[in-house]
Amino acid sequence: MAQPSADLPPAMAEIKSQSVDQVLQDMNRLPLFMTTLDETDGEGGENIQLEALRALAYEGTRAEVAENFRQQGNDCARAKQWTDAKEFYNKAIAALKAPSQTPPENDKRIVEEVDEEQEARKEKQIEEACYVNRALCNLEKKNYRSCIHDCASTLRLNPDNIKAFYRSGLACLALDKIAEATDACTRGLTLDPSNASLKTLTTKITSRKNHIDSVGKVRREREQKVASEKATLNLALRSRGILSKSTDAAPDLEDAVVKLENAMDPSSTLSFPLILLYPLQSQSDFVKAFAETESLGQHLEYIFPLPWDKEREYSVANVECYMETKVGGLIKAGKKMALSKILGSGKTEVIDGLIKVNVVPKSKAAGWIEEFKKRKSG
Repeated sequence: MAQPSADLPPAMAEIKSQSVDQVLQDMNRLPLFMTTLDETDGEGGENIQLEALRALAYEGTRAEVAENFRQQGNDCARAKQWTDAKEFYNKAIAALKAPSQTPPENDKRIVEEVDEEQEARKEKQIEEACYVNRALCNLEKKNYRSCIHDCASTLRLNPDNIKAFYRSGLACLALDKIAEATDACTRGLTLDPSNASLKTLTTKITSRKNHIDSVGKVRREREQKVASEKATLNLALRSRGILSKSTDAAPDLEDAVVKLENAMDPSSTLSFPLILLYPLQSQSDFVKAFAETESLGQHLEYIFPLPWDKEREYSVANVECYMETKVGGLIKAGKKMALSKILGSGKTEVIDGLIKVNVVPKSKAAGWIEEFKKRKSG
C-alpha cells in the first residue's frame, strides 16, 4: 500500500505548479543562471537582484570602482575578448573621471579617512593601465588610430611607459606612418635599450621603409619617363606644325594613341589612330596606327572593297576624302599625300588623339558637302 506523500515546502509546491517554461524563465531572472540580460521583474517592475549587483560595482572610491572594472577588462583581454575588455576599460576610465561621492551626514557607516595624495596616485596608475590596455584592444581590433590616441594618453600620464611606445609603433607601422613608428621605437629604446620587442619592431620598420622607398623610386622613375615621353611627343608635334587639342568627351581608344616610333626621339616617325567615316552609309573603319609617312590611298587599297558596298561605289579611284578644319569647314585630303603634310598645313587639328577622315563617292561629294554646310550653319 503506497505511503501518503508528505506535503511539499511552499516554495517547492509553487514550482511544482508551474510549467517548465515558467521555471526556466524565473531561473533566468537570477544572476547566477542568467542567459540574457533581463532588466525587469514582471510588468513594469525591476530585477532587484540584478540591480543590487550593479550597485555593488559602483560602491567604493573612484579608484576602487575603476580597479574593479580594470580587473574585469584584464580577464577579458587574457581570453582575447577584445570588445568586452575595451568596454570594461571604458567603464574604468569613466569611473575615474566621475565626481567623488561624498557620504551623507546621516550615514552611520564608518568612513575611513583617505589620503588624497595616495588616492590620486592610485587613480593615475589605474588610468595609465586602462589606457595602455585599451590601446592593445584597439590594436587587436585594427582600430589603429584609436590605439595611437590611447598610447598618447598613456604617455601623458607616464612618459616612460614602454608598452605605450611599442603599441604606438605597431599601430603607426600598420598605417605606414614610418616616421612616427621610428620615433616611437627610438624613444622606447632610449628608455630600455635592451628591449627585444622594440628591437624586433625596429627591424620590421626598417624593412617596410626600404620597401616603400623602393616602390616610390620605381613610381617616380615611371612618372618621370611618362613626363619625358609626353614632352618629346609635344615637341615632335610642334616641330611639324601639327595642331592638337583635348576635350571633355574623349573617346575610349584603349591602347591606340598618338606615339613616336622612338618615344624619346622627336624626329622618329609619328603614328596616329585614324577613323575612316563613310557618312552616307553610317559606316566606319578604324586604323590603330596610321604612320605620318603613309597616305590615305595606301590604307584604302587594302580596306576596299567594303563588305557592305553592294553597289560597288567605293574604290580608291572613285572616292574623295575630306577632313574638318579647326574653324568648322572642310578641306579635301589628297589620297596620295603623306599624312604629315595634311596635318602640317595648320588647317586641321588632332582632337582627343584621333584623326577623322570622311570618305564619300565622287559622284555624291557635292551633295554631301552642301548638306554638311547646312548642318553647320543651322
